[in-house]
Amino acid sequence: MIKLKDGFSGERALVLPQSVVQEMEKDALSSVLHITDIGYYPKALHHFRERREPVSQFVFIYCIEGAGWFRIGEQEWTVTANQYFILPAGVPHAYGSDETNPWTIYWIHFKGKLASSFAAHANRPIDIKPSIQSRISNRNDLFEEIFRTLEMGYSHENLLYACSAFHYYLGSLRYLQQYREAARNDSDKNDIVTAAIHYMKENLEKKLTLADLAARIGYSPSHFSVLFSKRTGYAPLTYFNQLKIQQACQLLDFTDMKINQICYKIGIEDTYYFSRLFSKVMGMSPREYKKQKKG
Repeated sequence: MIKLKDGFSGERALVLPQSVVQEMEKDALSSVLHITDIGYYPKALHHFRERREPVSQFVFIYCIEGAGWFRIGEQEWTVTANQYFILPAGVPHAYGSDETNPWTIYWIHFKGKLASSFAAHANRPIDIKPSIQSRISNRNDLFEEIFRTLEMGYSHENLLYACSAFHYYLGSLRYLQQYREAARNDSDKNDIVTAAIHYMKENLEKKLTLADLAARIGYSPSHFSVLFSKRTGYAPLTYFNQLKIQQACQLLDFTDMKINQICYKIGIEDTYYFSRLFSKVMGMSPREYKKQKKG
């Protein structure tokens, strides 16, 4: 069986230099919680990692699509989409992607005085299911913000901001209900079109069908499509594709991600199809859009 630690199409990863990690361990703010490694692996077929010799970091893995597994000691769990887990520091472990439905994951290695507190009770799969109150897209944007901050270099200010944002990121998972309730809007909770659009935004990295969207709302595909089109002027899947391209534009504008990486971030694996869809919506190719001056 093929086993890969990395090398997946569209992947991104950063490993902070040891000197930088040591600097954070000495700082009053960053010493309580800091990142040592961070990355994103889309459709990570054959992903496998086994550490028989324990590492000093906690390992956070958030599966947003597909499936996988992890093992701590003799205990093994299956992981599916919208679940995360944290492997404890100092304990041998193994994990890997499902062979037929490979996972897409955000992952972070971290340390600090508060690390064990955030990792407590997360050594098993924890559900983060999309709902009308969920804020998954906000959390994923925060991950990207942390990643971009570290990509910009290891200045003291960059490190402290990344640590502070990471503290909030873990808090949004540990205190899930509070995170969701904080942005609750009662006027929208019974609006099926608002709920559908929210669900689309929470699942931009996935391939959703009309049946998927209708089932989520609790209507037949035909009835849901009529209601959605009447409100928005667009068929549901056309609207979903527009949201995907909107996200692609933001990634082109504000990141240095490559075209194939952006494709995976919006749930499109075929770069040629992505270019055609982008050109249809925006009237120009992704590369032409990238070159345009904005503002």
